[in-house]
Amino acid sequence: MSECFSKHFLKDGQTLSNDVFRDDEIKKGKSVYEVIRIIEGVPLFLKEHIDRFVNSTTLIGKEMLINKKEIENNIAKLIDTEGIKNGNIKIVFNYGDEKDNWYMYFLKHSYPTEEMYKLGVDTILYHGERENPNAKVINLNFRKRVDEAIKNKGVYEAILVDRNGHITEGSKSNIFMVYNNKVITSPVELVLPGVTRGVIISVIKDAGIDFSEERFHYKNLDKLQGLFISGTSPKVLPIRTVDNYSFDSANNEIIRTIKSLYDRRIAIDIGR
Repeated sequence: MSECFSKHFLKDGQTLSNDVFRDDEIKKGKSVYEVIRIIEGVPLFLKEHIDRFVNSTTLIGKEMLINKKEIENNIAKLIDTEGIKNGNIKIVFNYGDEKDNWYMYFLKHSYPTEEMYKLGVDTILYHGERENPNAKVINLNFRKRVDEAIKNKGVYEAILVDRNGHITEGSKSNIFMVYNNKVITSPVELVLPGVTRGVIISVIKDAGIDFSEERFHYKNLDKLQGLFISGTSPKVLPIRTVDNYSFDSANNEIIRTIKSLYDRRIAIDIGR
């Protein structure tokens, strides 16, 4: 099944039918990407996504294939072409051996249900590390292994643990934890600096909530008061279980406050 969920996609600015989309084209060479959530026709936190895009391309020694204004204009073009006002758009810069190309298309999205926000979701620990964690680079082998583990256990997400036993991030998200009434998350040098992660940290600091970036060993999970996933699709999503550990994260007052403040920040960004 093709990753391109929309009827059309853009390749180097040209509008093409999805029946000519080839997933293997973006798997050759090296690819850097961003996934941007569209809410009511507005790309959420666009500036922050583009800043991270620039950072990812720089980390692999490449340059942006199109600039901020071109990205913005082509997102508007794709939204208008498809008539889709809510969803996730993926932008891929593919650096091939002979030619560089960029792609833009809607992904099939899956947003958490109200019940998931109310009760929290199940997760597992996965001992593994992404190469070059600060760059949003396509790594198919690692993605496949983690996805298989998630599917086999029937959980929402896998929480990565590095070689030293420290919790770093989710396989496609960031992880925040509440420890002694303080919110902690892995140091930025060990994880993908997620856009949602950055906004949440800003929200936490503005609210005067005690916060730090620090290493946290997975063997101390039982000492946590709660934890949550952050990301483009999940936003702020409480975690109910991690392997055999159970948490009442959905009812933790600090997590509930962060979720409310983050939702408000979204409303401001899209101009509600």
